[in-house]
Amino acid sequence: AFMNVFAIESFMDELALAAGADPVAFRLRHLADARMRAVLRAAAEKADWQAGQLGGNGRGRGVALAQYKNRQTRTAVVVDLRAADGDVVLERVVIAADAGQIINPDGLSNQLEGGFVQAASQALYEQVTWDAGGVTSRDWDSYPILRFSHAPVIETVLLNRPNQPHVGGGEAAAGPAPAAIANALFAATGRRERRVPFLGGMVDG
Repeated sequence: AFMNVFAIESFMDELALAAGADPVAFRLRHLADARMRAVLRAAAEKADWQAGQLGGNGRGRGVALAQYKNRQTRTAVVVDLRAADGDVVLERVVIAADAGQIINPDGLSNQLEGGFVQAASQALYEQVTWDAGGVTSRDWDSYPILRFSHAPVIETVLLNRPNQPHVGGGEAAAGPAPAAIANALFAATGRRERRVPFLGGMVDG
């Protein structure tokens, strides 16, 4: 889900740009699934998404969505970030999800928040490093991860569906997270990320 959605939702943003359309409006125009449309609208509304205000000068806003493969959880993510001096600060994240009937709202929010943080760490930083002698990233000091100082404010919007099966939210936010970050980075810098990690020397200039 991580890399597939990263590719698909990055391309959706490129298509929206080519069409001269707002990324949220463009997706809504091409979505047939009513529950997915509701999730995207909920995330955009909570994030106060404004068409034509995606960013610039080091600040950016991005969106991505996905329906998780086995569980069918529909998830949309909006990211606001700041890019400067070779680093990225995730300032605010909104995650909206439809996981069917909600049994434990707090547990579902925790799953969504944790999935985003894990995926953001992988998208921005995580990679195995090595030199001529072998692997050099052998511990938590040398293996790059998202630090607490860079953890964003995360808000969740849960769409309860009492008449639908409860399907769970584990890893549901992990799919759209890297694409939302990449799309926000493009809005901030004009640079389109093609590979992960974005800050690990593996990006297209």
